Amino acid sequence: MSVTDLTKWFATILFLLSPTLGHSQSNPESIEWFTLGNDYAHTRYTPANELTPGNFGDLEVAWEWDGASFGAVSGRSTPSYIDGLLYTVAGYNRHVVAVDPKTGETVWSYREPKTPRADYSMRADYGKGVAFGYIDGRGVVLIVSPGFFLTALDAKTGSPLEDWGTPVPVEGFPESGVVDLLADLGHPYDPYEGIPLEVGYITSSSPPIVVNDTVVVGNSAEQGYHQARIENVPGDILGYDLGTGKFKWKFNVIPKPGEYGHESWENEAWEWTGDVSSWAPLSADLENDLVFIPTNSATIDYYGGFRPGDNLFATSLIALNASSGERAWHFQFVKHEIWNFDTPTAPVVMDLTVDERKIPAVVQATKQGWLYTFNRLTGEPVWPIEDRPVPPSIVPGEVLSPVQPHVTWPEPYSLQGFSEEDMLDFTPELKAQSVEAMSDYTLGGLFNPPIHADNPEGKYAAMNCPGGAGGVNITSPPVADPFTNTFYLSEHTACFALRLIPGEEADLLFPNSTGSTTAQFANGVPGATARPPRHPSGLPIWKPPYSTIVAYDMNTGEKKFTIPTGETPQRYKDAFERAGVPESVYGNTGTGALVPMVVTPTMLVYTDTATDGTPMLWALDKDSGEILAEVEAPARSNYGMSSWVHDGHQYLMLQTSSKLTAMALPAAQPDAGGH
Repeated sequence: MSVTDLTKWFATILFLLSPTLGHSQSNPESIEWFTLGNDYAHTRYTPANELTPGNFGDLEVAWEWDGASFGAVSGRSTPSYIDGLLYTVAGYNRHVVAVDPKTGETVWSYREPKTPRADYSMRADYGKGVAFGYIDGRGVVLIVSPGFFLTALDAKTGSPLEDWGTPVPVEGFPESGVVDLLADLGHPYDPYEGIPLEVGYITSSSPPIVVNDTVVVGNSAEQGYHQARIENVPGDILGYDLGTGKFKWKFNVIPKPGEYGHESWENEAWEWTGDVSSWAPLSADLENDLVFIPTNSATIDYYGGFRPGDNLFATSLIALNASSGERAWHFQFVKHEIWNFDTPTAPVVMDLTVDERKIPAVVQATKQGWLYTFNRLTGEPVWPIEDRPVPPSIVPGEVLSPVQPHVTWPEPYSLQGFSEEDMLDFTPELKAQSVEAMSDYTLGGLFNPPIHADNPEGKYAAMNCPGGAGGVNITSPPVADPFTNTFYLSEHTACFALRLIPGEEADLLFPNSTGSTTAQFANGVPGATARPPRHPSGLPIWKPPYSTIVAYDMNTGEKKFTIPTGETPQRYKDAFERAGVPESVYGNTGTGALVPMVVTPTMLVYTDTATDGTPMLWALDKDSGEILAEVEAPARSNYGMSSWVHDGHQYLMLQTSSKLTAMALPAAQPDAGGH
């Protein structure tokens, strides 16, 4: 064995035994992908090393699994590979499916009986994955459904567990194996219909997480930009006993009288305001029995005049003791959040060495373009985070926090705010067109407040960068190498333009909305918000690159590299040519897409498209970002990417819309005659 091979072997052994990452492997023919982020730290790192830059170009499709018959659409589910089977969820009914990892054949499937309370879910197809645990040595798959039921299934058969949970009084449900989560939230509800919409609605967009002997359940709510009414139910966090399914605890994300943070909800707004959901995946530190909860904004996006105060625990990272549900610490990223800066991805657990100090850390990537880094045991920032003054609102009734937390280190990875210097300006004509296009918009920094339609300056909307779809977002989970402590993220510029109109008018844009009382103001257009103007050339109004992969050395906070993702689309090349701008000036713009990634001992792998739109897989040098190898992919890939070893061969799993596509070397083919 060479020194290089020995080093890889030793690193793999350390990885598999690491208590922080939370799961050990015993079969050398198999390397698992245990949670949707692979490990409890959510690193999306695999120690599998059969694939190298040298053989990367030999990758081919081993098999495809098509979830169309299950109603799969989005591809937002990363399968787990455990004990020789793949487990995933698919479709609006969130079928649970076990797949043979060698052939792609369906082994078993389970579908929850349909109820009206599931039909309304705006997150139905976004299950993201499953949770897994062991009860007396028996493998158990756990999911939370769009109707907000927790189900435990035998991992080998797909049958609901016996003597687990609480009987559900709805026809068609199994005798056991299910928990009706609404029963433990404390709101009046009907088991079949759910919570009345005028009170609120709660659903799920991510799996639960098993932390030692506790199943921790997050939740999701109506998107804040589709709301014009002030009432909703809070997204309280629930804990259940893994062995029995019995309820253990509830953590109130909107503090009640006497609870920590209650004073941050002024004018009794805690009584009717909701959301603060944990729709992004959770991560955990098993050794210290901690679970890390990233939270959403409070009801509603872009206007919070009806909920004065800082509004804990909205837009925060909360560390809970998993066994008890007690708060260990928290940090609020945005006070009185009204920018759609909810926390979109799982925090990543890392063990850092900063200035020769060993620090058990947790790192949260955000839409704001910052990495927030904390001691995960105490909540103390690893590098200073300072409260700095921000502009007030001009919208009637809105009172913003006069200060917001600003990360001082690491440096931001995305455009923060928008000014004339950020506009497309490669020629005087392009610059003049940019300035003219933006003349009807108010410009400003990261916390530039929304404006209303009848504002005194007569402007149309306020520019908001990175914006509610910018920075790091749902479809680009970061990855991390736990041996080099390198953190990789995919980001893009996707600025919004924030425009408010009277609540009664906005309410007409959002049928079947939750709540009953319209806010004074709300989002003024259907969808996430008004889009900024396109440049007359057909290019984005801001300068490239439009999307990048950024790597950080988290021991120092320094950037290792920033590279554009994919290749400049042909439509952008054509637009630059018409404008007389040579490629040597604008360079690789990136596609503008957020990209799935996975990291291995020898490379960082990601997928995006070439100039002509061909889907590609690229293998990068982990220190420099240099392209080491590439191969054509069969289709565009969504959300995440995973890699695992079955029967001695390493697979790359692509989430290709309704399909799962497994890529491997030719020897892994089902008819290749062994390994």
